[in-house]
Amino acid sequence: MTDEKKTVVLAYSGGLDTSCILVWLQEQGYDVVAYMADVGQDEDFEEAREKAIKLGAKKVFIEDLKEEFVKDFIFPAVKANAIYEDRYLMGTAVARPCIARRQVQIALQESAEYLSHGATGKGNDQVRFEMTYYALYPEVKVITPWRLPEFYNRFKGRTDLFEYAEKKGIPLPVTPKKPWSMDANLMHISYEAGILENPKTVAPDDIYCMTSDPKSSPNEPDKLVLEFKEGVPVMVHNLNDGTVHDKPLDIYTYLNKVGGRHGVGRIDIVENRYVGMKSRGIYECPAGTILRAAHLDVETFTMDREMRKIKQMLSGKFAEQVYYGYWYSPEADYVRFCLDKSQENVEGKVTLNLFKGNVYIISRESKASLYNEELVSMDTITGYNPQDAAGFIRINSLRLREHSRLRKALEKGK
Repeated sequence: MTDEKKTVVLAYSGGLDTSCILVWLQEQGYDVVAYMADVGQDEDFEEAREKAIKLGAKKVFIEDLKEEFVKDFIFPAVKANAIYEDRYLMGTAVARPCIARRQVQIALQESAEYLSHGATGKGNDQVRFEMTYYALYPEVKVITPWRLPEFYNRFKGRTDLFEYAEKKGIPLPVTPKKPWSMDANLMHISYEAGILENPKTVAPDDIYCMTSDPKSSPNEPDKLVLEFKEGVPVMVHNLNDGTVHDKPLDIYTYLNKVGGRHGVGRIDIVENRYVGMKSRGIYECPAGTILRAAHLDVETFTMDREMRKIKQMLSGKFAEQVYYGYWYSPEADYVRFCLDKSQENVEGKVTLNLFKGNVYIISRESKASLYNEELVSMDTITGYNPQDAAGFIRINSLRLREHSRLRKALEKGK
């Protein structure tokens, strides 16, 4: 390093790892700007600010991103029905481009040439953070301690980090560390590592923070009406107690609360990380689970069949792009443009029950409905001639008859 200090903006959580990284970066000759994103996690942000300043941070930015997290990231995922490998709603993956975008903005504001994070070298988050960095700040230099031999050879585990923290006067956690890792935000909480690394290990009952055990959840359902416009939720109405919310953040927060009360949104899965290994994760995502079920219903009600087939294909691409960290890519821009186009007529109200860990759709209505009650009725033939079905079936069965003819001819010639 030269005598002139360089500035690095560190994605800082206030935990042991990033606190040690903050001090270590200063040892390497950097001025450190600590950045924390409030995306809905349960955190004492002022305590974290004081800690970062005590540890020598040049500046500390604590940014409330909850509103933009919902509007700019969660709701596009809802419109897409985004789900990774058929089960995971990607709460961590959806949050990372939101967090990293603001980190880049701060770096540009502070004329910082460097960005840094505390993600490990085995996980997905390193990719998600850095893909966003390079997409939005192409000239940036990225410092990734957990991929640098001088760092990971020095800190081989948490014991080394604790010893370093004691030596450097870094405050240690006052509560006992649970034997797993957690990542929390407004969209979900994830649990992995520690005792959960063995896929046979049954997670303890007290692991869950967002949702109650469905066995002990209320014995009466909450009946909700969710209204959508252009694929986005615009209102939630609880028919049990009259609660109504019509602002994006309020809608999502309320669905987390009522869904969590009924134990909605728990999954325990093994998934494929982008870097190539499989990992076991436990997730809680009550609001996301409710919105996906309701959105799927109103979408099927209002969208043309063949258009929806294409949209489903694009949904899979969107989920992969988000999980892999390509939110800010030309292909993701294109897919989101197409998904937005598909949602122009996706509007209406869905009524559902939340009960014992499940979401039950019970009715729907929409001015944009493609459902024609008269056309589909068994009591009338208006608009449809049943005799037409004979030709329809015969034409569509032509290839099956030809396949059968060929197969019989081949068997006969043996």
